[in-house]
Amino acid sequence: MFQGMEYVYEVYKEKSFSKAAANLFISQPSLSANVRRVENRIGYPIFDRSTKPLSLTECGKQYIQCVERIMNIERDFSDFINDWGGLKTGSLVLGGSNLFSSWFLPPMIAAFAARYPHIQIRLVEESTVKLTKLLQRGIIDLILDNTYLDPEIFDSSLYQEEHLILAVPRSFSVNKDLKEFQLSVCDIQTGKFLKSDFPSVPFSRFRNEPFIMLKQENDTGKRAINICRENNFDPVVVFEMDQQMTSYNVTCSGMGISFIGDIMVSKVSPDPNVIYYKLPLKDNCRNICFYWKKGRYLSRAMEEFLKMSKK
Repeated sequence: MFQGMEYVYEVYKEKSFSKAAANLFISQPSLSANVRRVENRIGYPIFDRSTKPLSLTECGKQYIQCVERIMNIERDFSDFINDWGGLKTGSLVLGGSNLFSSWFLPPMIAAFAARYPHIQIRLVEESTVKLTKLLQRGIIDLILDNTYLDPEIFDSSLYQEEHLILAVPRSFSVNKDLKEFQLSVCDIQTGKFLKSDFPSVPFSRFRNEPFIMLKQENDTGKRAINICRENNFDPVVVFEMDQQMTSYNVTCSGMGISFIGDIMVSKVSPDPNVIYYKLPLKDNCRNICFYWKKGRYLSRAMEEFLKMSKK
């Protein structure tokens, strides 16, 4: 029943017979015939050809789910076999949001590739929500993220701790009366600001200022809203973003206040147009972890990458 599933799956991915045929290096009539053969074997259509782009029938949705489970099983077995070859063949798919895929994962990947040059590595940059879905489907092996993922569904390995701080455009007049609370880049990069003698900024002073917030499905967005409400106000939101790096860039342009992690300040070149403040300790500390789907086979490539990330 699943003979020829690779043809069906390619059409599903591309939502087009012509694009799928090009990817498979076969003619479109040949691809259509192979898909029809699968549908005839099942006894029901997989694709609704009346829609643009191409969509799945109810039967098709179940078929694709089964195909993805088969592909995951095949991939797990392939990973196992590759282990016996001493990591001389195989693949590793990593995922991260813009911040992690730009500043954290590249040096790790470079070090891993230097030690295991035969492992094919792919990096996927997406929002946390999309990365989590891809991880659960088995399309990505590991993601690096600062969100909390359900331990019933995902396993994790701690990379490091992160603390949220407030980034405020220097041009905002509210800064004039808060000089004693302002942090230097050195205070943040060395972690000195975490000491008790560094006071948290009186956060309620920002109640009337514009904020650049992350969407509520993002961990930073949830924590930011909680911090505001614990200080008895709802923020004036002028922009809502998907990624922390984007919100910080908007702050650098002078358009609003953003919540960012201290690790961003340690990685990204500091902007002289931004002033940083320590936030109240509650809700501002979280873990950055590598996550993978619970119960899946942990390949040697995954194990070695996790080991190297801790050095």
